[in-house]
Amino acid sequence: MENPEKPIGIFDSGLGGLTVARAIAAELPHEAITYLGDTKRCPYGPRDQAEVRLFVRQVGAWFRERDVKAVIVACNTATAAGLDVLQRSFDVPVLGVIDPGARAAVQATRSRRVGVLATRGTVGSGSYVRAIQALDAGVSVTQAPADVLVEIVEQELASGPHLHQDWMRDRAIFDTPAVNAVVRMAAAPLLGRGIDTVVLGCTHFPLLADEVRAALGDGVCLVSSAEEIASELRETLRRRGELASGESATRGTDGEPLYRFATTSDDITAFAVAGSFIFGHSLDSIEHVDLDGVEALPDVPRSDGRG
Repeated sequence: MENPEKPIGIFDSGLGGLTVARAIAAELPHEAITYLGDTKRCPYGPRDQAEVRLFVRQVGAWFRERDVKAVIVACNTATAAGLDVLQRSFDVPVLGVIDPGARAAVQATRSRRVGVLATRGTVGSGSYVRAIQALDAGVSVTQAPADVLVEIVEQELASGPHLHQDWMRDRAIFDTPAVNAVVRMAAAPLLGRGIDTVVLGCTHFPLLADEVRAALGDGVCLVSSAEEIASELRETLRRRGELASGESATRGTDGEPLYRFATTSDDITAFAVAGSFIFGHSLDSIEHVDLDGVEALPDVPRSDGRG
């Protein structure tokens, strides 16, 4: 059994995974969290799957050095490209965001027609289609690549005008004519198909949930993986007897802040401002990481023969 006071490792291609970190912090308030945003190499979506898999292996090596008790791949593209290699390389639970999102979609849909709004890499992998139809082969899935939405979120938040704001309480900051026009264009392939449930298949997209909902129209249920994976993680740790005690709710076991953050970005200040906006309070402990200098975990061939 792992030491329950060890941190949970969470990573994403950039800032979007902080939506998952926020949900985990809310669901598991006593848990230490170490978050890594590979912001310098964001977005992952347009990149080749083999390149993303390498990035995942580098991130995995970085987390191994930090002795985490669980790893959350809070990036749909990274989950599709490399979740399997981390699961074979770690002795601790490694969870991705695709399966929880797929389960929530299958449970929510009544028309049995589901849409997936995701990055090009996630769409191209077919991971959501497989995950959804493995649960219910009768559900039809329509996908729409929307990498441009990642760029909107990262660029808007990197500009830094939202210091001291909280996106859960001030969600209208993306509600502009320009952003709404782009969202409508991205969501257009999902319209007119009888779809009643849409998976936000990128951790950046919950920040644009209101705009996506407006584009899709009334009656469409939006599914985000953040709350689903937080629940799954809590149950996993409970069954393993590895939930942290309340004694560590404010400080880590070594006296350092409970939540630690790292970024590959050269601009830590911008990461701190944007990250605070998403996470809900200030990011007090941030370090710069150069993953290009990290020796990646050995690759492990996929058992499904896809790479």
